[in-house]
Amino acid sequence: MADFPDPILYAIPFFVIAMGVEIYVVTKRGLKGYHTKDAASSIAMGLGNVFLGFFSKLIIFAALFFIYENFRLFTIPITWWSFVILFFLDDLSYYWFHRVSHKCRLFWASHVVHHSSQYYNLSTALRQTWSGGFYSFIFWCWLPFLGFHPGLIALQMSVSLIYQFWIHTEAIDKTPKWFEAVFNTPSHHRVHHGSNPLYLDKNHAGILIIWDKFFGTFQPELNTEKVVYGLVTNINTYNPLKIAFLEWSHLFTDMFTGKKSLKHRVLYFLKPPGWKHNGTGKSSQDLKEEWLKDQLK
Repeated sequence: MADFPDPILYAIPFFVIAMGVEIYVVTKRGLKGYHTKDAASSIAMGLGNVFLGFFSKLIIFAALFFIYENFRLFTIPITWWSFVILFFLDDLSYYWFHRVSHKCRLFWASHVVHHSSQYYNLSTALRQTWSGGFYSFIFWCWLPFLGFHPGLIALQMSVSLIYQFWIHTEAIDKTPKWFEAVFNTPSHHRVHHGSNPLYLDKNHAGILIIWDKFFGTFQPELNTEKVVYGLVTNINTYNPLKIAFLEWSHLFTDMFTGKKSLKHRVLYFLKPPGWKHNGTGKSSQDLKEEWLKDQLK
């Protein structure tokens, strides 16, 4: 791993400087900007993620290396063209991981952390899970199976996370059309953080927005539909421990309390957020369908 340094550590000074610049810009423009307690919570979540990352990355690398050493189909050399191919395959992996994280409550329980802020700024990018890193890597296991070196995979995963930092801002409206057509941008990602029915479960891109356009999950940001940030039901807390584990608590409560069949208990892990075995819950799809009916009236 010595040959594959973690670029996130080198990017930390850039993150700090960028947040300072953003605070100046949004203040000048009179935008919603930063909320002190909310930003502090996001930074605390980021620090916790970095600390726990020392342990989760060991698990991730061990799993990827085990697959690479024992089951790889090919041995793909570490060179410029393999990095180019991996760039696209890693981004595709991230798209499906991100999409599933909105449709399967097991993954949502950790991913919800990132959506829990009702503010949208660069500090929101730091609001990361404390639990997801220990199991979400399964979406990348096919890459060492193909023959990509685990160190190269880990490097590209870090590059992807660094790219996604700058798109968490309202200080940038739209980028040039050619860039908006291909890459994930602040405008595209603002949609993803919206709790508006129109915007739910859209724009799961990491670096390239092309996957959303290809798989039918793309939604442009509309001037007529201002993004409302946060969750459908907000948690209204700045406590990092609650932010990290509240949804896990709700998930296990739904699973293990009351009279339910074993099938229904398992389905609470697998079904989308909002699903209830007795039909009383509402998933994002239900909310979107209700909204569409109201629009047609």
